[in-house]
Amino acid sequence: MVDNVRVGIIGVGYLGMQHARILSYLEEAELKGVVDIDFKKAVEIGNRHGVKYFENYEDMLDEIDAAIVATPTSEHFSISMRLLNEGKAVLVEKPITETVEQAERLVAKANKSGLILQAGHLERFNPAVEAIENVISEPKFIEVQRLGSFSARSLDIDVVLDLMIHDLDIILALIKDEVKVIRSSGIHVLSEKIDIANARLEFKRGCVATLTASRVHQGKVRKLRIFEQTSCYSVDYINQEVKVFPLNGKQTDIKSIKIEKEEPLKKELKNFFKCIREGKTSKVSGDEALRALKLAYKVLREAEA
Repeated sequence: MVDNVRVGIIGVGYLGMQHARILSYLEEAELKGVVDIDFKKAVEIGNRHGVKYFENYEDMLDEIDAAIVATPTSEHFSISMRLLNEGKAVLVEKPITETVEQAERLVAKANKSGLILQAGHLERFNPAVEAIENVISEPKFIEVQRLGSFSARSLDIDVVLDLMIHDLDIILALIKDEVKVIRSSGIHVLSEKIDIANARLEFKRGCVATLTASRVHQGKVRKLRIFEQTSCYSVDYINQEVKVFPLNGKQTDIKSIKIEKEEPLKKELKNFFKCIREGKTSKVSGDEALRALKLAYKVLREAEA
């Protein structure tokens, strides 16, 4: 068992900065250094948290047990594979890799070596999502909206891999069934990639899910609705709230599920370090991230057809 996990952050853009902020006070690990090819950024974040800064992640390898990879997606595979080859546990931001084949190789390596490979599917650690995992039994219909305003971040990937993949991952975790039919469409608006996408998934046992993702919306919407035989569960990701609506139309019977609110990124990091210390499988393992990536690419291919 590892007592105090020494960790480094590779890439300190927006997400890397958030990891550094939490790691600066988290008791489960010790932040040893930060890396960025924009060396000024590495110096800034390193100084902010009183840790070493590097321009090349290889210079940090001897000082860490684990690393967080928060680089552009195109770098995920090469950096994560090198880290696994060096015996380091890896938490890589989503999507796990740029291609399915890369993800398969990464997962195979982690499984063979017995190292923790976790993907940054942050919403799986949202307390509102965790609250419904144990209460839903037989979903009939799922509706998701994940809408956000335009940002220069993540324009190297389509909105399906950027935003929708969060909800594809959640749906796969909730339904535990095979997707039978996929229908999807998407349009380019402000980038060369698909910026708005809609998908309809039909599962073998009959559940249907519809998902809409946009990164050119005015404002931010993160909503999930799950319809069962007699109830509808309405999940607000942002406010971490779950309401249960009876489908008999009686408004007086609307209930709220009690939720202990906490920052999902903090819960994600604590899970990562717990798995390292106890040698347990991560809540969002490389295998699960691979499954979500495969489904995302099927949605993307259908949308581009």
